[in-house]
Amino acid sequence: MEKVKWGIISTALIGTKQVIPAMQRGELCDIVAIASRDLAKAEKEAAELGIPKAYGSYEELLADPEIEAVYNPLPNHLHVPVSVQAADAGKHVLCEKPIALTADDIRPLVEARDVNRVHVWEAFMVRHHPQWERVRDLVQSGEIGEVRAVQGFFSYYNDNPDNIRNMADIGGGGIYNIGCYPTVTSRFVLGHEPTQVVSLVNRDPNFGTDRLASAILDFGNGVQSSFACSSQLVPYQRMQFFGTKGRIAVEIPFNAPHWGETNIYIDDGSKLGDQPQRVEVIPATNQYANQGDRLSEAIRGGTPPAYELEDTVKQAAVLDALFRSEETGTWEQVLA
Repeated sequence: MEKVKWGIISTALIGTKQVIPAMQRGELCDIVAIASRDLAKAEKEAAELGIPKAYGSYEELLADPEIEAVYNPLPNHLHVPVSVQAADAGKHVLCEKPIALTADDIRPLVEARDVNRVHVWEAFMVRHHPQWERVRDLVQSGEIGEVRAVQGFFSYYNDNPDNIRNMADIGGGGIYNIGCYPTVTSRFVLGHEPTQVVSLVNRDPNFGTDRLASAILDFGNGVQSSFACSSQLVPYQRMQFFGTKGRIAVEIPFNAPHWGETNIYIDDGSKLGDQPQRVEVIPATNQYANQGDRLSEAIRGGTPPAYELEDTVKQAAVLDALFRSEETGTWEQVLA
């Protein structure tokens, strides 16, 4: 299968340090151009990453007829407008999460996708890691009985006022940037949508961002997912699934290292403490490379698209409800 020719919009660190090198190691991605509003920055990153072309504006890159698809790692508030521009230019789009700050904001992108007949994916790389595919298979096969509870935690510490994650007006804060992960993996593994949610949020007095949030997602029929996320706590991450017959824990659920194996712990409750009954070892893989290859394969018509914007709207609707619950102090319906 012929490789897809990709362009990169911006020199954001997530792209230059994580996603671009991974896609370059993939089987179906050919990174041919990178753009920045500062041509010197684009030229510098192009030279360091071995990318043939550098552009001093996003519009120049989008006008390049060689480019078939673009990766958009811009700040959250720019995801939709620039992705719409890309779709209108006939480019397929891989856009960093969250694609938008509300579910309604995604509608223009859905329209642009449909009019231009392109693929647009939200870049939740975790769904392309085999550890999550294995967890989903174990849960849905009944390995741990009937799953009733999911628990997650994701945190990092960042109090830099110049960091975009600490800018509330452009989509900073914990829920948008990391709370989305226990949300999307719960939806992915359980295979259906939450109907209502409730949240408790503490905001930074200077930044106005949610620096600590706890949430409960009600999936109906007695199934719930709860998580906490924080932008100002010790770095940590873990996801666990509790069933009537066992428990599954994902050791490094979100930032799985591409250089080493990952572990899934399966426990039947026969021992006290945190000792698993068995450990399943998942071979090393790069979830960013897998993501790029899968979208490239879909672009080439090799596989049906896995996660189009309809799923993105459902994901955003959950986050919308969490923020409404912060304001009302009560349960809020998920309105997808």
